[in-house]
Amino acid sequence: MFIDLPEKRYYKIGEVAQAFNVNTSLIRFWENEFVVLKPKKNKKGNRLFTPEDLKNLQLIYFLVKEKGFTLEGAKNKLKEGSDKIVSNHKIILRLEEIKNELIQIKNQL
Repeated sequence: MFIDLPEKRYYKIGEVAQAFNVNTSLIRFWENEFVVLKPKKNKKGNRLFTPEDLKNLQLIYFLVKEKGFTLEGAKNKLKEGSDKIVSNHKIILRLEEIKNELIQIKNQL
């Protein structure tokens, strides 16, 4: 899944949820389920996601929503640090970026 967010140091949970087209409650749920998600919290308790958190969220989204893994299966894959899944995910993300660039070029013609 290609997410279109500007380069920032921190992202609010609403921005992240909108980029992934999911509810904020799902992001909070995944935060509780997956140990790799540890967003910082400000004094008010608002979650602030780093670009590294976004990469982990993309991987979780890929495993759960696109590949159809159960939460336990996705947790196991993340714990194993399966290089094959991570490399496949990176390839898919790059192909999606290329596709979006080509669509933009087509629209400009």
